[in-house]
Amino acid sequence: MQIGPHTIEPKLILAPMAGVTDKPFRLLCKRLGAGLAVSEMTTSDPRFWHTAKSLHRMDHVGEPDPISVQIAGTVPEVMAEAARFNVGHGAQLIDINMGCPAKKVCNAWAGSALMREPLLVARIVEAVVKAVDVPVTLKIRTGWDADHRNAPEIARIAEDAGIAALAVHGRTRDQQYTGVAEYDTIAAIKAMLRIPVIANGDIDSPQKAKRVLDATGCDAVMIGRAAQGRPWIFREVAHFLASGELLPAPTLIEVRDILLGHLEHLHAFYGETSGVRIARKHLGWYAKDHPENMAFRAVVNRAQTAQEQLRLTRDYFDALASGVAPELPEAA
Repeated sequence: MQIGPHTIEPKLILAPMAGVTDKPFRLLCKRLGAGLAVSEMTTSDPRFWHTAKSLHRMDHVGEPDPISVQIAGTVPEVMAEAARFNVGHGAQLIDINMGCPAKKVCNAWAGSALMREPLLVARIVEAVVKAVDVPVTLKIRTGWDADHRNAPEIARIAEDAGIAALAVHGRTRDQQYTGVAEYDTIAAIKAMLRIPVIANGDIDSPQKAKRVLDATGCDAVMIGRAAQGRPWIFREVAHFLASGELLPAPTLIEVRDILLGHLEHLHAFYGETSGVRIARKHLGWYAKDHPENMAFRAVVNRAQTAQEQLRLTRDYFDALASGVAPELPEAA
């Protein structure tokens, strides 16, 4: 898939997720097969650009090309300035958020709330496209609610305003992440546009990725929640799409090494105190599909130091790999 001068290969994209797709996770997913990883949402409000949180979100040093940064807001001129600011700090793609269903975002008339205002959508997209010399992409939902599925209208507006690629989550805003994603609307949008269209929603296996691509005719798929605790899903999907064959699941030792590397990067990126705290949700995601790992999560989550978190994780996986029931001492 081509977005401006950038070739996205394989055609698998890590979805932007607030509090999740930070630099350590983006780098990990890219290493494990994602063709593109979009940053977590950054505010367009310049008052917050220099906070510790924003500075971490805008850190792209050493990140493989292309670097995609998602911005959120409601005022066209402010969004344009935010796009310029992020391009000045390394962004090679600017993604506009019109898909976030969170109340605090929608209550500020940002995210998916913007889909209720097609004229404002046009003004925002036009302002951002004109403001920067890099491709601008857009992420939307199928509509605000079941009675207002206006994604095709928004998609046409976006293409006419110069959007280089469009990602569509197959749910309305009021569905949040419940129910089942529907792909008919995405297929209709793909059929009517000339720009690349990316399908998003409930893609959690190599087989599902292929079915969605076949059903929608889309140029790529975007994977979000299914990558939490399972970042190797990207290489699994890429291999299946290329060969029709399923890769074997990663070994316990490989999972251990991936997890330890991720923890070390989190500790280094955020500092020990914040890194240990942020790592806990990732440990939970790694354990979520394995009931036998609940005890591991409970103990490791009580670790207060980076060294302790790493040691408990390493010891647990080494014991599992050797066929010995892991002993999980109380964290000091």
